Amino acid sequence: MKKLSTVLLVDDDAATNFLHRMVIDDYGFAERIDEAYDGQEAIDYLTTQVDGAYPRPEMIFLDINMPRMDGWEFLEAYNQLPSACKGGAVIAMLTTSLNPDDRDKAREFNCVQHYENKPLDEEKLDALLAATFPDCVRDK
Repeated sequence: MKKLSTVLLVDDDAATNFLHRMVIDDYGFAERIDEAYDGQEAIDYLTTQVDGAYPRPEMIFLDINMPRMDGWEFLEAYNQLPSACKGGAVIAMLTTSLNPDDRDKAREFNCVQHYENKPLDEEKLDALLAATFPDCVRDK
């Protein structure tokens, strides 16, 4: 099974990040998991070079409702980033919102490939990886 080098969790809830980190660790498809607690922190993360390179996570799990910069504002800012900062990341929105308008709004952003209700679990991760990173799907 192939592993992604980096996954970024963007959620203001530490307990949710902890749970999602456990699910991702247990699944074993990522070498590294980084966290940002709001959209602005995630934009700062993506635009800050470390050792001369941008972090460029392959996958970003994004919450909608966060303080300072919410998920929608993040997506607007993300679309304005130079491609060197984006690196073609797959963005999966993870939300507690049951509002169908949010799902429709997510479809308006080409960078959003997935929209799921929280919490992330193995079944959702299987489907998401099968659609975007089939080499990372765990053998059962």
